[in-house]
Amino acid sequence: MIDIKQEVINLTTQSFDKVTSQKRVLVDFWAEWCGPCRIQGPILKDVAIATGGKAIIAKLNVDDNQAIAAKYGVNSIPTLLLFSEGKVVRQFVGVQPKQVLVNAINNI
Repeated sequence: MIDIKQEVINLTTQSFDKVTSQKRVLVDFWAEWCGPCRIQGPILKDVAIATGGKAIIAKLNVDDNQAIAAKYGVNSIPTLLLFSEGKVVRQFVGVQPKQVLVNAINNI
């Protein structure tokens, strides 16, 4: 089991399935060149703190992990997928405010 911390972790192709199989996982699909993704980044840190360890908050660089982005149909970034035990339960496209994400996590 992954230790849930109040920080944002970076996922890779190797760690993606293991991490997203946990109870609550929010994954931000992003890229370094994406302006809106840079806006979403600090919001994710706030979400990690606000949820107090109730969820894993993670980022996946789509340029480095194209197969996973394709598997989940990520066509625009940032796209955020909320997983519960390996299944996508919510999808958000575009920059999302902290409270929207916190509420989605708390309602799983």
